[in-house]
Amino acid sequence: MSTKEAYKQKIEAEVELAQAKLAELRAESKSASADARIEYDKQIGELEQKVDATKEKLKELGEASEDAWEHLKDGIESSWDKLSTASREAAAKLKDKFKG
Repeated sequence: MSTKEAYKQKIEAEVELAQAKLAELRAESKSASADARIEYDKQIGELEQKVDATKEKLKELGEASEDAWEHLKDGIESSWDKLSTASREAAAKLKDKFKG
């Protein structure tokens, strides 16, 4: 397996984890109060945008040649970092605000 493919699989796995967190937040939102549901929906929307951006970067990576993919790595890592940070912050914020 090439380094590019291994890297792509790693980020894909991390995106799957973020999508699982989104599913969890969606489920929690269904049982939340109206005020909480508004906040959940806001956080979910922001995370969905970041998941989509990361998936787009992964698509670019998949289409890049073995020699060119390294140039995309910084963009992918930046996109993943934003998604990962937003996911952690959303979960913590919602937990503190509505479960705490």
